[in-house]
Amino acid sequence: MTTALPDVVPAASLTGESEETDVVVIGFGIAGGCAALEAARAGARVILIEKAATYGGTSAMSGGHFYLGGGTAVQQATGHADSAEEMYKYLIAIAKEAEPDKIRAFCDDSVEHFDWVESLGFQFERSYFPGKAVIQPNTEGLMFTGNEKVFPYREMAVPAPRGHKVPVPGDTGGTQMVMDLLSERVAEAGVEVRYETGATNLVVSTSSTGEQEVVGVAWKKFSETGVLRAKAVIVAAGGFVMNAEMVAENTPALGSKLFVLGSTYDDGLGIRLGASVGAQLKFMDQPFITAPFYPPSQLVTGIVVNKNGDRFVAEDSYHSRTSGYVMDQPDQAAYLIVDSAHIEHPTMPLCPFIDGWETVDEMESALGIPEGRLVATLSSYNKNAHEGQDPEFNKHPDWVAPQDHGPWGAYDLTLGKALYAGFTLGGMRTSVEGQAQREDGSVIAGLYAAGACAANIAQDGKGYASGTQLAEGSYFGRRAGRHAASL
Repeated sequence: MTTALPDVVPAASLTGESEETDVVVIGFGIAGGCAALEAARAGARVILIEKAATYGGTSAMSGGHFYLGGGTAVQQATGHADSAEEMYKYLIAIAKEAEPDKIRAFCDDSVEHFDWVESLGFQFERSYFPGKAVIQPNTEGLMFTGNEKVFPYREMAVPAPRGHKVPVPGDTGGTQMVMDLLSERVAEAGVEVRYETGATNLVVSTSSTGEQEVVGVAWKKFSETGVLRAKAVIVAAGGFVMNAEMVAENTPALGSKLFVLGSTYDDGLGIRLGASVGAQLKFMDQPFITAPFYPPSQLVTGIVVNKNGDRFVAEDSYHSRTSGYVMDQPDQAAYLIVDSAHIEHPTMPLCPFIDGWETVDEMESALGIPEGRLVATLSSYNKNAHEGQDPEFNKHPDWVAPQDHGPWGAYDLTLGKALYAGFTLGGMRTSVEGQAQREDGSVIAGLYAAGACAANIAQDGKGYASGTQLAEGSYFGRRAGRHAASL
């Protein structure tokens, strides 16, 4: 692996015999597939190249959450009122660096996009899972997957569940069903898909104003190489979590102590292709990191403390938000403390159980917390919890419960002890239509980006909600495909 940028291929070096098409899409995950489909449906001749031997990419490995709202059929059927405006207010509030035009489009079009996703050939189940889990345990179509009910966001926008899960049980691979259907629709639309074909370089020409324009892509298939001329190139080639050098340079938190989530081809090439022609890269230092301690959801009633015995996050936060705050603590160490009335070992024991103790003083000593600190923290929490309150972190009342029935147990949330997993969130700066942009905001003619190699709604782990990447990858992929077809 490397962090080096690929050389650009000057258009002047091409011959008149070079193959030509309207749009080239790089990568057949959810974003690339949707981009190719919409471009073809808009009348463009489309060639989709995929380095792997089949479609799917990292998208197909995921559980199948799409973050959608504004009043989808599932929200309506399960009695959950939502509007594009409340969805917009929430996403604006949680964003690290909000881009209002993108968030507005994403929210205003969310119901239409939900309908479009179902039109691929399936239906989300019209059912709701009320518990707090990483993903619905069965085929329930809807649940809360973000921080909508977490303070202060619940006061900034009316909370609504927006995590729509495809009707496939289990927590991995659900999106494969969507990718199978997407592949069928892509074929019906006349897209030419070339597998085991990887992009190597972008082909550029220089405009009359002296700026580079992308006019094609160089490719390699085993020992065979070639060039595709095109009016537009859409890069949808995934993130960079499998590129150890890029991870070390940009997101060192995704180091050896974590299990990385990605496919073999999340090597950052798409991002480096963009950078090779001047695309600005954003949020490259922001990873998604998580080691959920729930389900069962009642563990959320416990308290999470650092090695000094202090709470530092509302425990009802979405799991990557909690994990993001753990990474900010001394020695990236934290413990979940639960009493005997609420303890129940996690169904996915990513955070190991340490031990149980008859008194809080014994637990404090065994965990190496300064004398009296954990006792004071738990005492204060319990005093307020008996009144149904959490004035320090404003945990939602649903999850406020005194932890005063001994004995007490502790789970280890420390990095290196808990099994944290993660992936990268950084990518190319893009317009609302998916056009790659330079640092000054100008558009790189002929170049688009979507999915995990573009910077859109998913910007950091603390503001992430499950389903964001599938929803934004498919939505902005569609926009990029339509816009590219209009060139």
